[in-house]
Amino acid sequence: MLKESQNPPMSWPEAMSIADFRGTWWVAHTKSRNEKALAWQLTAKEISYFLPMHWKVSKSRGHTLRSLLPLFSGYLFFCGTDHDRLEVLKTNRTAGILSVENQAKLVNELLPIEILLKLGKPVVPHAHLKAGQRCRVTAGPLTGTEGIVISTPKETRLVLGVQMLGQAASVEISLDMVEKIDD
Repeated sequence: MLKESQNPPMSWPEAMSIADFRGTWWVAHTKSRNEKALAWQLTAKEISYFLPMHWKVSKSRGHTLRSLLPLFSGYLFFCGTDHDRLEVLKTNRTAGILSVENQAKLVNELLPIEILLKLGKPVVPHAHLKAGQRCRVTAGPLTGTEGIVISTPKETRLVLGVQMLGQAASVEISLDMVEKIDD
C-alpha cells in the first residue's frame, strides 16, 4: 500500500483545470491495477491526464487502512497529440485506448468531478443509473451541472454520469440546491 505522498496527482499539470488542457482527449483502459503507475509515467513524459481518485477506508486486524483508489477503476483520461497517444501505448500499462467522439461532452462530464475533488468533497464510485429524475444544480460550485438525484436513508446524492464509460460517481448534495429538469 502506498503512503499518501507516493500517490500521483489526480491531474497533471496540477495547476491547470482539465478544461484548459490542450489537445485531443483519449481514455486509457489500463491493465489491472496500473492506473497510478501509468499516471506517474505520463507525468514524467509531460502528458496531461486526469485520474480522479477517492479514499476507501477499511479495517484489517484492528487497524484502519486508508487507500486512495481510482474513481473509475481501470481508466485514466489523457489529453495531447497523436505522438502522446503513442507514448501512452509504449508504456505497456494499457489494455487499449478509447477514442472520444464528443470531446466537449467528456470534459463537461468530468469537470464537476474535478471541481468536487479539488474542493476536498468525498466523491465515491456509483452504479450508473439510467432511470431517475434528472436535476440541475442551482447553487454552489456545481451550478448548472446536470445529474440524477437519488435518496438513501441517510442522505441525498447527485449522480454524475460519464456516459462514455457507462460509469458514474456521486456526491452528497442538499435538495435545496437542485431543481427538476422538465422533460
